[in-house]
Amino acid sequence: MKIAEVTSTFPPYKGGMGNVAYYNAWSLATLGHEVTVFTPKYYKIKKDEELPFAVKRLRPWFKYGNAGILPQLWWHLPKFDVVHLHYPFFGGAETIYFLDKIKDIKLVVTYHMDVVGTGLMAKFFKWHTQYVLPKILDRADKIIVTSKDYANFSNLSGRLKTESEKFVEIPCGVNHLLYKPRPKDTELLKKYDLYDKKVILFVGGLDKAHYFKGINVLIQAMQAFSDSDDVRCLIVGDGELRSSYQSMVDSFGLAKKIIFTGFIGDNMLPKFYNLADIFVLPSIDKSEAFGIVALEAMASAKPVIASDLPGVRSVVDKQKTGLLVKPGSVDNLVAMLKTLLVKNQLRTDYGLAGREKVLQKYTWEKVGYKLDNVFKDCLEKK
Repeated sequence: MKIAEVTSTFPPYKGGMGNVAYYNAWSLATLGHEVTVFTPKYYKIKKDEELPFAVKRLRPWFKYGNAGILPQLWWHLPKFDVVHLHYPFFGGAETIYFLDKIKDIKLVVTYHMDVVGTGLMAKFFKWHTQYVLPKILDRADKIIVTSKDYANFSNLSGRLKTESEKFVEIPCGVNHLLYKPRPKDTELLKKYDLYDKKVILFVGGLDKAHYFKGINVLIQAMQAFSDSDDVRCLIVGDGELRSSYQSMVDSFGLAKKIIFTGFIGDNMLPKFYNLADIFVLPSIDKSEAFGIVALEAMASAKPVIASDLPGVRSVVDKQKTGLLVKPGSVDNLVAMLKTLLVKNQLRTDYGLAGREKVLQKYTWEKVGYKLDNVFKDCLEKK
């Protein structure tokens, strides 16, 4: 089967949707399919690594942030048996919609999240959701959601009730062989002066596209530990908002307490998870639909504190693999952190339960087989 994966972001860009597309392509290729990824070319890539699938980076005719118009898809995609669109992809999704009206391609849409935004972008996203998104979903043969919990509270809720047969739940996955329990890396402990420290870890983009990650909430919460020399917070990631977050840290007098590591490559990232005593995902709105980083922490046998948001709470089991915090609540996050920091056995129990849940449900192999079945089902309905 020839499969096209179409996504607005793709590694080396750090983002959940691009990583999902990467592992979807890898899993499908290992199952014997001919897979090609189509993604915008936003910056120079020296050379893609050797992969079992092809990557075509197309230069957008117009771009804004992670949005890009790719008319080139018109002459590429008709060659494929199935087109798998990762939504949101402003510019790419609309191109596929018009192509499908002419060519009647087999289209599967993975709906990753509602897009909320702020200011003028919020108005655009609202308009797009109301008038454009329904037309795209009408053309889809199948709609994949990462959890029914998220879908029920998302912009898809009405459609889910009326067209339930069109929906399939396939969660995101994690590389459980890469992210696994390991001893703490002594060089990193020395580099960041973390010996005999309890480490709170955040991993995520610090760019405008990831405004919803709640880093400001985490920074404010760390003020409660300003007098505790045995607690540190590592913020792993980079982006144009990093300087503003660092200024916030400095204004609170937390420069020694909160450490910004900058960008960390995938080969090193598992070592950072294993530095952690607690992993935190303090997202503030439904732009956070799943939380792959929570899976990476769970695979590393780390307890997770995550926002009680639809989708995210399907990953983190309350009082089993971690704790759920009220989105945007600094006081609630402080209370959760204090609970886990003093209860060593509870942290261990949550971490082990998280690792077990990953092995049972969230390996990329399991995700790949589910995708394979969806695509085959689409082709059988010609």
